[in-house]
Amino acid sequence: MTSESVQPVSGPSRRTVVAAVGAAGLSVALTACGSQDEPSTGSALAKTSDIPEGGGKVFSDEKVVVSQPTAGDYKAFSTICTHQNCPMTDLKEDTLSCACHGSQFSVLDGSVKKGPATQALAAKEISVSGDSIALA
Repeated sequence: MTSESVQPVSGPSRRTVVAAVGAAGLSVALTACGSQDEPSTGSALAKTSDIPEGGGKVFSDEKVVVSQPTAGDYKAFSTICTHQNCPMTDLKEDTLSCACHGSQFSVLDGSVKKGPATQALAAKEISVSGDSIALA
């Protein structure tokens, strides 16, 4: 039996590998954070048949509520309360309520139904093409 000597293999140091992996991870994390701040435009939200006449539907991920005040007329508003920026998801008929402080808004026109909020919901642009509703 012969004994062979093993030569070390040269390559990047452990610090170099850790730094490269950390930088790549940070880049992915920052990209993901940026894409969640604003909903992507042109993305389909729903079919027109999903939105009840005289009511609406909340899309939590996009932070938007889409309503149909009258047949064939679609509107969209932010689901961020204008009082203290709490996200809202509690929709009953045509009223969107804030769990933080009790403000209520009409999803038909964005107006304040009950305070403490004093400003209407921000309108959002949507497009309706055929039976599809998308963020504009």
